[in-house]
Amino acid sequence: MPKVLISDKMDPRAAEIFRERGVEVDEITGQTPEELLKIIGEYDGLAIRSSTTVTPELLKAATNLKVVGRAGIGVDNVDIPAASAKGVVVMNTPFGNSITTAEHAIAMMFALARQLPEADASTQAGKWEKSKFMGVELTSKTLGLIGAGNIGSIVAERAIGLRMKVAAYDPFLTAERAIEMGVEKVTLDELLERADFITMHTPLTDQTRNILSAEAIAKTKPGVRIVNCARGGLIDEAALKEALESGHVAGAALDVYAEEPAKENALFGTPNLICTPHLGASTSEAQVNVAIQVAEQMSDYLLNGGVSNALNMPSLSAEQAPKLTPYMELATQLGSLVGQLVGEEIKGVAVEVEGAAAELDSKPITAAVLAGLMGAYSDSVNMVNAPYLAKERGLDVREVRHDREGDYHTLVRVSVTTEEGERSVAGTLFGSSGPRLVEMFGIKVEADLEGDMLYIVNQDQPGFIGRIGSTLGEAGVNIGTFHLGRRADAPGGDAVLLLSIDSPVEEPVLWDVCNLEGVKTVKAVRF
Repeated sequence: MPKVLISDKMDPRAAEIFRERGVEVDEITGQTPEELLKIIGEYDGLAIRSSTTVTPELLKAATNLKVVGRAGIGVDNVDIPAASAKGVVVMNTPFGNSITTAEHAIAMMFALARQLPEADASTQAGKWEKSKFMGVELTSKTLGLIGAGNIGSIVAERAIGLRMKVAAYDPFLTAERAIEMGVEKVTLDELLERADFITMHTPLTDQTRNILSAEAIAKTKPGVRIVNCARGGLIDEAALKEALESGHVAGAALDVYAEEPAKENALFGTPNLICTPHLGASTSEAQVNVAIQVAEQMSDYLLNGGVSNALNMPSLSAEQAPKLTPYMELATQLGSLVGQLVGEEIKGVAVEVEGAAAELDSKPITAAVLAGLMGAYSDSVNMVNAPYLAKERGLDVREVRHDREGDYHTLVRVSVTTEEGERSVAGTLFGSSGPRLVEMFGIKVEADLEGDMLYIVNQDQPGFIGRIGSTLGEAGVNIGTFHLGRRADAPGGDAVLLLSIDSPVEEPVLWDVCNLEGVKTVKAVRF
């Protein structure tokens, strides 16, 4: 009989479900890391919330551990690469607290609009400052929604019910899905210029970190009110403090912070600021939902091998895995590459397979492409939930299978449709050498897809390689390998340079590269 440890406080229904399904369970909460190390070796599963940290040391001691289940969305407290290396599946429950988090964002909007915390404190202090607390109505105001996924769409629905106008920015929101939601699809700059209220509903990734930077906040409408119940780090806290003090931002309500627990923060004490201690998922209903979900998912995996909402494992049968795994690795990397490089809003994705790849089940390959593509913007997407998330956003996904024989014995091509037209990348498998990129945006290249890379489009001219090498060398950036390609029909036209580098390139160095003669595009890519 499998044995599970619940190491964080969780609704009692979780333990009941484990027992009902035939899984032995112990509830031992409040353990120190050292105490947990001593007992973890006897368990097949570990059910956690946010208090337990799953470290490489804990995983090393967990000799029987097969699955970690996080009752909630965020898995910042789980070392997923270490778990993957150990063969431990990491699951989360991405949809159990969506309504609760969305309602908290709406509550924060009301609190900002009517200055409720300040009015409460003043009145209970024996004052009667009725004229001091002049609020604003939500009716007819424009809500700017940054992120229109599961939680964002619920906030939009509630806001429309309050007779607000909703403008949404989301790279994966299609025009059709926007119409269905009843929102206006806009660019980020348009949202900043028009919104009376801004709410954040996007995970923290390299693309979304400080999405409300000092520069972005300066573009906002004077008197804007900002709500963040999503992730700390989406807002430049120093810039927000300055904007609140100047009055450009009329108010801000934060449930999340760059560093948590936020017992100290430079924002604290700033006028017109409301703060709550990460309460987005803190309702009794949400606690029950995520507890039930994590217990059911872990039981399915331990008893039947079923996998759902896994962050580091695809949904595959034992027979499919050996053949499909290399193709899914290739597909994930191609999706990640195009997701990181295509800055325009994506409206559709086509996954084409030919040669040996055309003989396999294309569904896992497509799911892997979507996981890589959307992983450029989301920290909770995986091969299991990527198709659902794509459908939720109205993303048009096509699968094309070719029987033809091409230049390679097997080929996977990923094409995305944007406002600028179609862009595609293609890759193959070369024996035991792993995935290889063979074409990018119509230019033939050959490159490995791993680590940190620089993607550069430049005018094909003599001396460019020397200039880029000198610039990176002077900045202390070591080049591992470089791969060149150009349009065969246009010497002197566009050329592509892919550099494998030993460490990420800092932004000032990227600007130095951008300013080199002949450079048209520079982007940092990470796998």
